[in-house]
Amino acid sequence: MDTPTADAGIYARDSAYLDCHVQFGEAGDRIISLSFPDQPDPDSGDDHPLLDRIEDYLGGVEDGFDDVTVGLTVPTDQRRVLEAVREIPYGEEGTVAQVTRMADMDPDESEDLTAVREALAANPVPLLIPDHRVRDGPSAAPPPVEQKLRAVEGL
Repeated sequence: MDTPTADAGIYARDSAYLDCHVQFGEAGDRIISLSFPDQPDPDSGDDHPLLDRIEDYLGGVEDGFDDVTVGLTVPTDQRRVLEAVREIPYGEEGTVAQVTRMADMDPDESEDLTAVREALAANPVPLLIPDHRVRDGPSAAPPPVEQKLRAVEGL
């Protein structure tokens, strides 16, 4: 019996709103990376339903991307932080201290706050894990992209 192979690939599309490309890597049914390069990977395709959704989102259609399966290959503490960030709803924002509590860490411990900031900065899939909704934390998206993502959601 043949084992089915998982779809994998890199997809990118130019975003006039962001003034860059939106590019993501997919392995099977999981998105494993998302970035905002000036030029896409030369082997990337531009036809993918998620690119359509992102384009609609950037055009003002509310979408929290909650149903998109993300494949996180990060340490456990970072995973807890990023999963907590994913719980911040579209159009709302939180703080590093709130995310620290959501991740069952102590916001009164500087080490925990630092760990949260490091996890946000290392987020492999910004937008899908909306670090732009953490108003006083770093985003893995470039600052101009982060500000435009915040503007889309009225933050």
